[in-house]
Amino acid sequence: MNTSPIPKGERLVPSLPPNCSIKIIGLGGVGSIVARYGAMFVAALGEARMVLIDGDSFEPNNSARMFFGEFGNKASVVKEELLPRFENSNLALVAIPEFILTDNIGRLLQDGDIILLTVDNHATRKLVNDHCAANLRNFLLLSGGNDGVGTDASGSFRRGSYGNVQAYLRKDGQDISHSLTRYHPEIANPADKLPTDLSCTELVMSTPQILFANLAVASAMLNALWLYLCGHLHYSDLSFDIAEGLMRPVMKMENKP
Repeated sequence: MNTSPIPKGERLVPSLPPNCSIKIIGLGGVGSIVARYGAMFVAALGEARMVLIDGDSFEPNNSARMFFGEFGNKASVVKEELLPRFENSNLALVAIPEFILTDNIGRLLQDGDIILLTVDNHATRKLVNDHCAANLRNFLLLSGGNDGVGTDASGSFRRGSYGNVQAYLRKDGQDISHSLTRYHPEIANPADKLPTDLSCTELVMSTPQILFANLAVASAMLNALWLYLCGHLHYSDLSFDIAEGLMRPVMKMENKP
């Protein structure tokens, strides 16, 4: 894989690895966008399997910030909405109506997976990161989210326009980039809880979904997936501020022993 900046004029052609399995964890404000556009992109490339994982449900109070056709489990609803479009394609769609937890993560995430982590809590990010680091030899883990609104744990004010994407890549047992926790203490020492421990009220208050920031996160994650499938993912950490019109890599992708 080429982790250098892309030469000007070079044509980028994405291709799927054999037996490609893409796991999307979290089908809320970011994940539901990633699933829909990601499915169209992947289906155009060839044979693949997309697994939608979420134990939460679409409810009436979600309608102002998420697209969905009916109430019910998020993974199941999104799968049923996508099936008619892709029933004649080489894309297989699977819904798993479960939260990622310590007792099921080994069953749900396997070696060689491309994992798109679109959850709204750092505890789940750490759980997935640590499982991949300890158990898998080959994977791409892309994690993205907005930074919410209000004062964070460091005392900095977040206005809802910030967000970031991290890429943790391992090939043949060798880390090509740092884990999600290496430069993100908020993930290494999460102050929030797992989604099963949060009430709906707490979720809305602690991690509000910001519509346009969520669109930027989803776009940035899919851009990173495209570059990876082209063999040219050259950054491992990217940040943006939609209020400033800025999106830029903040860390290169390179071997890190």
